[in-house]
Amino acid sequence: MNQSQDEGPDVTPETQHKTSKKKKQRKKKKKTTTTEEAGAPSPKKNKNWSRTLVGSEGPSADVTAWKDLFVPAPVLQALSVLGFSAPTPIQALALPPAIRDRLDILGAAETGSGKTLCFGIPMIHSILEWRKASDGEQTTDRPEDTEVCVESLYLPASSETTDGCPAPETSGDTAPEQEETGGAGQTQRKTHKQPLLGLVLTPTRELAVQVKHHIDAVASFTGVTTAIVVGGMAPQKQHRVLMRRPEIVIATPGRLWEMIREKHPHLQNLRQLRCLVIDEADRMVEKGHFAELENLLEMLGTSQFNPSRQTFVFSATLTMEHSLPARLQQKKRKKTEQRSRLQLLMEKVGIKGKPKVIDLTRREATVETLTETRINCTKEEKDLFLYYFLLQYPGRSMVFANSIDCIKRLSALLQILDCAPLPLHANMHQKQRLKNLERFAEADSCVLLTTDVAARGLDIPNVQHVIHYQVPRTSETYVHRSGRTARAAREGLSLLLIGPDDLMNYKKICRTLEKSEELPVFPVQSACMSAIKERVTLARKIEKMEYFHGREKQHNSWVRQASEAMELDVDEELLLGGGKDEDEEREQQRLIKSLKKQLKQLIAQPVFTRQMKTKYPTQMGRLQLPLTTADTALASLSRDTLPR
Repeated sequence: MNQSQDEGPDVTPETQHKTSKKKKQRKKKKKTTTTEEAGAPSPKKNKNWSRTLVGSEGPSADVTAWKDLFVPAPVLQALSVLGFSAPTPIQALALPPAIRDRLDILGAAETGSGKTLCFGIPMIHSILEWRKASDGEQTTDRPEDTEVCVESLYLPASSETTDGCPAPETSGDTAPEQEETGGAGQTQRKTHKQPLLGLVLTPTRELAVQVKHHIDAVASFTGVTTAIVVGGMAPQKQHRVLMRRPEIVIATPGRLWEMIREKHPHLQNLRQLRCLVIDEADRMVEKGHFAELENLLEMLGTSQFNPSRQTFVFSATLTMEHSLPARLQQKKRKKTEQRSRLQLLMEKVGIKGKPKVIDLTRREATVETLTETRINCTKEEKDLFLYYFLLQYPGRSMVFANSIDCIKRLSALLQILDCAPLPLHANMHQKQRLKNLERFAEADSCVLLTTDVAARGLDIPNVQHVIHYQVPRTSETYVHRSGRTARAAREGLSLLLIGPDDLMNYKKICRTLEKSEELPVFPVQSACMSAIKERVTLARKIEKMEYFHGREKQHNSWVRQASEAMELDVDEELLLGGGKDEDEEREQQRLIKSLKKQLKQLIAQPVFTRQMKTKYPTQMGRLQLPLTTADTALASLSRDTLPR
């Protein structure tokens, strides 16, 4: 009786037999898929934007060019697997003094030049040397029978665990756990005495995640463990991760200082810290930006001072100077300003003595393969030219703005225009920020709307265009924004939309970067602008209506709930929009729906047309055909033979 009640009245022996058969078939399918995965690992979908960046997982590369740079053997093995056959110029100059001579390094090189490995490899070498000194028997050259269990984000993961290497812990929320825990090869080491040996400080959370992935990749055969400590993620989880005593911690100053103040055991004794890295240092030491960093540096220079600690300071705009107008400037004064800026930075960071200063930046500060252009327009026309560019030149584009409100408005507008934008700003939840970066890196044609939170350090693959919807306030920000494209010797385009409010910032950037000529004007088909304007005007109307309607609804709902809780009558004067009734609400929704339908019809029509002569009788003797958008933005510039 119990069985029949549980199964229900419609279950018969035949149906029960069928369901059991189906279950068996499902189990068989699962088994076959798991065996196929174990035998030949299928290409997995990238879960992180930076995972596809670090080399290629093809045949091993020849790494003889690295051997003169004193790179440890396990790191050479990882570089070979990742496909790094030769170092970049900044790596070739920075690695020998850092590894052989253990000098402090101040490095300035253009964006996309591989600065992460300039401090990552020496840090790994320093940890391996510490291991040799602390336990003589356990060296980096391990015998083949004791295989290291590698859990790298870049190497194919094995489905079976080796003896003595347990499977990593999994929880209900695996994605953030992967971001935080050390994935560079978990080996069974005694962790109760393991001190923190390497500390990397970054200005943004996304950059911290990326640096961790890159260090994990080159440390995949060393067993060096890493952890990430950033805001926006559960402090309890990060506390558990630090209890495993990782050798390297990559952190943002705010959350790290919070954990130090909470007296986390792994962060109490920083006197044994062998390597301190400050990435994007010029941004980090800016007055008023990172108060916690000042506290950290003061602590590391006094109570937690280690005289043998090695310090690395890197940025693409480390030696950039903010020059005065030409008529007030003298060469001697110019040189002393540059020296004083470096000296000031060294004092703030706590570098004593003579560090190795490596400056490979060009006079223009941007990379040679970057094409810089501009469009002069009014503030109202910026939306038109942005939509025009995204429609005419599909690809991977990043659009930068100075404020979060601007990003929110553009996101709503482009969503209505069917551009499917991905927003990224500081008010978003951290998981959503990382998810949007992943989606952007996976799509061939996509738009990322972002504030300057994504301007520094992020190495997103194959970004073709960077559009400055608002001109940045400083030259450093312009260089870093533009550096998201044209990386690793690839070509890229930077487009400035310059309104009347942006002219002062634009002139300041040109003066600082010593641009003697005006940037070339990006070519625009003026014949298409009327159709673009019609679409954007309609989309703006819809966006405004939806914005005010949403705001009214949210405010009025809060007022009504508060009145009910206090058992008071609702005061109509407190309601926005005069407290519309259901009929008015329905009428507004109907209007928005009709406007969206009208816009959909406009979007379905081709915008870009070309003139074609024909002998067949057509209106005006010309046949209007849709123009293919195969031409790239760079091709359109070269076709117009504009000066570079």
